[in-house]
Amino acid sequence: MYRAPVKDVRFVLRELIDESALQACSAFADYSPDLADAVLEEAGKFAENVLDPLYKTADREGAKWTPDGVVTPAGFKAAYQQYVEGGWPSLRATAHYGGQAAPVVLGTAVEEFWGGSNLGFKLCPMLTQGAIEALELKGSDAQKALFLPKMVSGEWTGTMNLTEPQAGSDLAAVRTRAVPDGANHRLFGQKIFITYGEHDLAANIVHMVLARIDGAPPGVKGISLFIVPKFIPDANGEPGVRNDVQCLSIEHKLGIHASPTCVMAFGQKDGAVGYLVGEPNRGLEYMFVMMNAARLSVGLEGYAVAERAFQQAAEWARTRVQGKPPVAAASGPLPIIHHPDVKRMLLTMKSQVEAMRALGLYTAFQLDLGAAHPDAKVRAAAQARGDLLIPIVKGWSTETGIEVASLGIQVHGGMGYVEETGAAQPLRDVRITTIYEGTTGIQSNDLVGRKVGRDRGAALGALLADMERELGAIDSTEPAVKLARAAALEGAATLRGAVGTILDAMANSPERAYAVSVPFLKLCGLVMGGWLLAKSADVAARRLAAGDADREFLAGKLASARFYAEQVLPQSGGLARIVGQGAASVLEVDAALI
Repeated sequence: MYRAPVKDVRFVLRELIDESALQACSAFADYSPDLADAVLEEAGKFAENVLDPLYKTADREGAKWTPDGVVTPAGFKAAYQQYVEGGWPSLRATAHYGGQAAPVVLGTAVEEFWGGSNLGFKLCPMLTQGAIEALELKGSDAQKALFLPKMVSGEWTGTMNLTEPQAGSDLAAVRTRAVPDGANHRLFGQKIFITYGEHDLAANIVHMVLARIDGAPPGVKGISLFIVPKFIPDANGEPGVRNDVQCLSIEHKLGIHASPTCVMAFGQKDGAVGYLVGEPNRGLEYMFVMMNAARLSVGLEGYAVAERAFQQAAEWARTRVQGKPPVAAASGPLPIIHHPDVKRMLLTMKSQVEAMRALGLYTAFQLDLGAAHPDAKVRAAAQARGDLLIPIVKGWSTETGIEVASLGIQVHGGMGYVEETGAAQPLRDVRITTIYEGTTGIQSNDLVGRKVGRDRGAALGALLADMERELGAIDSTEPAVKLARAAALEGAATLRGAVGTILDAMANSPERAYAVSVPFLKLCGLVMGGWLLAKSADVAARRLAAGDADREFLAGKLASARFYAEQVLPQSGGLARIVGQGAASVLEVDAALI
């Protein structure tokens, strides 16, 4: 049974992030720690009591395609209705369209609970949120008035339609056509891998579709963005006639069986009516608004599912009696949590989940400051930092999430490999996250090319300086804190050296940087996680010294930081060596030899 990690999320918000800075932003003037606590508590209850009970049953039943539409698993419609009635779709939207205007960091925290309790359900609201943000920023006043109130309320959902059969991740190859038709356009083409492209949860589905207007330039410069609703709104703004858009089939996938992944056809008859968003030929630029939001959201899915896998593995280890541990004083069998290697695996899972969560929420916080802080310099620096961190959170958290979920099976032993225990489902579900919204290679290329290369490492250098300053300010006699601080400072120095290697490569032979970009991305995440866990340990030690009653939780923070410093962070040396020396072994090999 999943338990929302409310206490750990609250710890990150209170102790690692200066959430009081949000109250300096007029957009978040109503935000307070008490409000955040109330939201987290209620979100935790919804995740545990409504979404988690559907986790296994929905996976077994799966979404089903019919000629009349896609049918979601039993219980999903009722759960979605409760989700809407609870006001959850409106949490992050602006108040002008009925939203609650909560900061991104709080919305990100809540999203983790949805992803951990039921990833198949969570994906529908995630895509809707991205569509809302794109329309808020780039839609016309008329488009916003027509679509946003119902999307914000959850009455209607949204999608993102990019990928085509022949194009994959290469959006320059998009072929879907948009033919001018009076004030609007008619679209003709096919899209694949469309999450919740068709379902029975809401009265209408608002598709955000990339297409080429006839005569547009080739490549990415000729792509435009269109709103294509499933039902064309009538004069009263209610779902009217059915648009010429159909779900042809849904994919049969490794995991997330409850979430329909659709093949969508536009214009099988007279063409699907589409409303141009913004200016022609700037669609990819606009779609990146959705993609950035989605990349952070998918990154948190990595650690959300990892949290679930850890909880299940820990519970199994506490109750599964098998063998006598070599260090046990008592005679006879004991629960396997007493075996040293099982403890090692669980600590690997726990410490990395905590590191990923801290970095994910820190990144979301930067986006809030970048959007709303009253000081222009603070806004610019925070936005640059948030943009820098998004590919790291997306890539590192999802890659690590897969490793953690796999360890969860290992803790279960042979019983983990059979579906009845449920240990396999998190691994099956989380496996897509390194592919969704751009593979890890795409994220790492974005990191070294657009984020580090474009500003010559300025944003990353500023973050490293802040990390080193904060670590240097830690003054503790607690052994675990001292160890974590020293390891994190060593990691920061290692990363600083790797940044120099990447910058040199980008200036002289960029292919060298791209050949080691994934190890570099992982190095960034690993070291940044060490920085945040060292800070966590310092806070925990000070609270324990002050007599804080929550001793078990705080002692767990010290244990996580110590383990991460001794058994996880040392991997940074190997990654840095790959960054420094590994490019030639990729570039100098003829593809025919592979």
